[in-house]
This record gives sequence, C-alpha cells and structure tokens, in this order.
Amino acid sequence: MSILDPKGSRALFAALREANPHPKGALVYRSPFELLVAVILSAQSTDVGVNRVTRVLFALANTPEGLLQLGEEGLSARIHSLGLYHNKAKHLLAMSRLLLEQFGGQVPDNRDDLQRLPGVGRKTANVVLNVAFGQPTVAVDTHVFRVARRTGLSQGKTPEAVERDLLERIAPEFLPHAHHWLLLHGRHVCQARTPLCPVCPIATVCLRCGVATSVGPITGEK
Repeated sequence: MSILDPKGSRALFAALREANPHPKGALVYRSPFELLVAVILSAQSTDVGVNRVTRVLFALANTPEGLLQLGEEGLSARIHSLGLYHNKAKHLLAMSRLLLEQFGGQVPDNRDDLQRLPGVGRKTANVVLNVAFGQPTVAVDTHVFRVARRTGLSQGKTPEAVERDLLERIAPEFLPHAHHWLLLHGRHVCQARTPLCPVCPIATVCLRCGVATSVGPITGEK
C-alpha cells in the first residue's frame, strides 16, 4: 500500500478538523493526576466504565495521598468492576507513592519521568503529555494504529513505528489534536470489522477508503 504524500496528509487532517474542530476524549478528569489514574484504569475497559468508577473514586480520593489512604483493599473494592482491577490497584498505589517520594506529588510533564511510574507505558505517557500538558504527542492505541495504516499515513508494523511516521508526516498545526481525531475516527467511522467508507469524511484522500467506496464496504483486516 502507498503512503500519503504531504498534500494528502494535510488534506486528511483538514477534513477531520472541519468535521470536528475541537475533539475531546471521553474520560472525565479535573487534574493531570485524575487523567493519569483514568488512563491507567482504561486498559481493557471502556471509557464509560472508567467514568462510572472514577466518579465515585475521585469524590473520595483524587490525590496520591488519598489513594494511599484507601490502601489496596479499599482501592480494589472501588474499581473491581474494571478488568485487571487487582493489578491496576497495585500500580496506582505504587505510582502514587513514587509521585510523593520523587515528584512532590505532582505528575511530571516529560515522557522519561512518566514512564518511570508503575503502570505507565509509552501510550499512557503520550496521552497525559498531549491532553494534560498540551504537548504535540500522538498516543497510538488500536484505533489510531488501524486508521494510520488504512489511510496511508503509515506502513509501520508496531505502535512505535506508526508513532514515528505520524510525528514525521503530520503538519505541526494539526499535531495538538491529531491523536483525538484519529482515535475518534477509528472508534466511530473507520471501525475494525466494517468501516463506514461511504460516509467517511476523508474518503476522497484516504488511500484505502477511496478504493472501498467504489467497490463496496471493506470488511475485516488485511
């Protein structure tokens, strides 16, 4: 499959911006720490489920000190409806402890320090850097990975490779919102099994969608 040229990439993001000028994620948070906790909890869980849990959790404890006061048993009891809740509780408590010991209880605003925190990988760090601190990062989850490869923005075979391609090929003016545009597009339009190519706002520039709309919907992955 070919790669979109700079003109095509710019047209793609211009169309996404026109369709959704101010994209926002679904997770509810009021501080960088709440966002970090919500993103850690979101692994193998829906945003709706995470918001349901954090609505109660953050009313009780929305700081590192607060989570530590709950303890593992208390925290686990409040997040048990989410997948992998035992491991998530351990990570959140260890993360809170490290924040207090080494960062004054504040969420760091750089990737190296973020990835030192238990439960924080590159994707989570990129989400926090982009959403909480406004840095031009692109978190590559399954939706972003799929959309990038289908549209021709990347041929990368790993999330890291796709991330590198996106950072190289997305014009600076689009980078602040690129993650959310691609994620939301993958979630609602460019779906895994049956992409909605006939109503896709970027069909005219997407290298795969343009073919699909002339022969019928794409089904499944290749």
